[in-house]
Amino acid sequence: MPFNTPLVLLSGCVGFGEEYTRVEGFSNRDAGAICLKGTTLEPRLGNAPHRVWETPAGMLNSIGLQNPGSRMVIDEILPSLDFSETRFFANLSGSTVEEYAELARRFDDSPIDAMEINISCPNVREGGVLFGNDPEMSHRVVAACRTRTAKPLVTKLSPNQTDIAENARRCIEAGTDGLAVANTFVGMAIDARTRRPVLGENKGGLSGPAVKPMALYQVHQVHEVASRHGVPIIGQGGIASAEDALEFMIAGASAVGVGTALFYDPLVCVRINEGLAGYVREHNLDSVSGLVGTLELNRDPGVW
Repeated sequence: MPFNTPLVLLSGCVGFGEEYTRVEGFSNRDAGAICLKGTTLEPRLGNAPHRVWETPAGMLNSIGLQNPGSRMVIDEILPSLDFSETRFFANLSGSTVEEYAELARRFDDSPIDAMEINISCPNVREGGVLFGNDPEMSHRVVAACRTRTAKPLVTKLSPNQTDIAENARRCIEAGTDGLAVANTFVGMAIDARTRRPVLGENKGGLSGPAVKPMALYQVHQVHEVASRHGVPIIGQGGIASAEDALEFMIAGASAVGVGTALFYDPLVCVRINEGLAGYVREHNLDSVSGLVGTLELNRDPGVW
């Protein structure tokens, strides 16, 4: 699946593809794909407030998958999107294997370019993160979706597990076409005055530059498995510059996700694309795809 640029705007950060188009200078064309907000079978109100909390070098979110439900997304929102601008991915979220499968069936009969299976949302009580932390359950969800659609599937892996590479292997066996590495890390903020969690749901997902080193390592771990099967990775976690994006590509990502950075720099994609183009010219590359998985590990560095 060719992208206009290697940037993917991450689910939950750009609404249903229209929010940032209100910002002067922003264009959906600067992204290769946009992951729409997490969608469930039926409408959800989401979690109690507070839902978002700024942290050092990042932020916690506990939105709880607030969305208008699959029918409204398919019948009313998708027809309003300009599919000539970029690719649009649906983000499927469920609390049972059967719900994921039904969502895949519904979106199969829609203009959506691909589906991202969100088995790793850390801020809902049911399903979500539990599926993403269990390789067998991850396999079952992906396999169920695979039987209901011929469209490309991208499985969004949880970073909050013991062996993310094994989970990736099981998802590949089940039929995923791509992997998103990775979702947010589980975190908490506490108000010392009240001695209570700041977030209404007590915990949330940590994103932003603070998680970049961990996410980068997990992309490297998954690439060792995914590359053997020709499965591409969307690397994500704290990407806010062209250098960040380059690091994820070298570690093994074919595309990179931009999320939290959009909240404080809505035009960050323009700058990242310019930086990537400059790197390609400087190093006489045909494209950034030549960088994917070119990491050379230090071998026997010796003792200092």
